[in-house]
Amino acid sequence: MRQLNTLNSIKPGERAVVESLNSTGTMRRRLLDIGLIKNTEVECVGRSAGGDPSAYLIRGAVIAIRSEDCNNIIIATN
Repeated sequence: MRQLNTLNSIKPGERAVVESLNSTGTMRRRLLDIGLIKNTEVECVGRSAGGDPSAYLIRGAVIAIRSEDCNNIIIATN
């Protein structure tokens, strides 16, 4: 059974699949441009010392995303 949550919920080493984006405006466009679309697999590869931002492996590239923006990315985990 798949559980829905936000991207913030996964820890380093865990993977999830994007379900939807709740972002708007330029941030939504940026997230779409880096490939965050439905059914994209995302892996958390680390967090900064302060916990924000976190680094995610998305389509072969490591991307840092702020916690505020991760709250708008809905993911599914098994």
